[in-house]
Amino acid sequence: MLFIRKLLLIILLAIIYLLHGQGYGQEKNTKNTIKNLIGKEVSIDSVEAFINLQMKTLNVPGISLAIINDGKVAYHLTKGYADVAKKKNVSNRTIFEGASLSKPLFAYFIMGFVEEGQLDLDKPLYKYLPYDDIAYDERYKKITARMVLSHTTGFPNWRSDYEDNKLFISFEPGTAFQYSGEGYQYLAKVLAHILKTDDAGLEKIYQERVASKLNLKYTKFIQDSYNMKNKAEGYKDGIVVGEDDDPKIFGSAFSIHSEALDFSKWLIALINKEGLSKESYDELFKTQFTLPDGHLQKQGGVTDWTLGFAKATLPFGSAYGHGGNNAGYTSIFVIEPESKWGYVMFTNANQSQLPMVFLQYLMTP
Repeated sequence: MLFIRKLLLIILLAIIYLLHGQGYGQEKNTKNTIKNLIGKEVSIDSVEAFINLQMKTLNVPGISLAIINDGKVAYHLTKGYADVAKKKNVSNRTIFEGASLSKPLFAYFIMGFVEEGQLDLDKPLYKYLPYDDIAYDERYKKITARMVLSHTTGFPNWRSDYEDNKLFISFEPGTAFQYSGEGYQYLAKVLAHILKTDDAGLEKIYQERVASKLNLKYTKFIQDSYNMKNKAEGYKDGIVVGEDDDPKIFGSAFSIHSEALDFSKWLIALINKEGLSKESYDELFKTQFTLPDGHLQKQGGVTDWTLGFAKATLPFGSAYGHGGNNAGYTSIFVIEPESKWGYVMFTNANQSQLPMVFLQYLMTP
């Protein structure tokens, strides 16, 4: 995901947010100000005016938003419609698809098994579980969990994006960056094999080891009846998008569902370095691959990839985050651990610019 765009765009957004829009279906925080990513106090009225305008401009039906200041949720907003036709407002109970926000949470989950010695980040994955889908290419035997989590396997994002629907490797594993959900799905298969379980079993173990300890009530890879009943409809150009994935699949790359308050509990745990050892956190946030000059993501502010996180090197510190796009949904989170700042937004709009536009707003001097 792109964290920072060109300075002219940021200046333009700073002008735009002074304009006023009208809201609907919203829950307000009683605090008057929040601190943005660069530590500036911003009035809640300005935040909400900006959100109102951009939701209308970008045709976003509904959002769930949380901003973390000093390691605590300082502002929470639910706004718009979970179901436009039924005029059903987004609320604290509304669940969104988080899409690729799954990846860093899965990386966090994985590090617990690394700590226990059940999984070695640098042991070739085929030694745990051979992968018939790519066995024709011997280079796959070099792929490790570290490569999967840092997107250096050489796998495509999804084989289904290609006519022959065949898994392939684009380069010598470990030598370049190529964003890949396929790699994450292979690692999930490996983990299930190590634990002698299946997709449902992975969800149960995730709930025991991560969700229950952090009080994540709705942040699930495999969806239960509550999540499905309270899930926002996804929209593309104002039209409902049908269900794309099986809710009973543990999609380590794509299937997390949540809402802002619940997901922010994990972000706060990351900021406070809870749930894993110091050594694991050092590994989790350590640069694994530095993007080359001219890379599209680097032009946007992302300088490196860690284990599961995009890293932006900023004048005042390092920010870590990830974005997500599934059919009908767009999301993003960013944390800056040194200042204990964070932001997460879920929307039910396809490929929406709003999460990134709002992040740019939160970086306005």
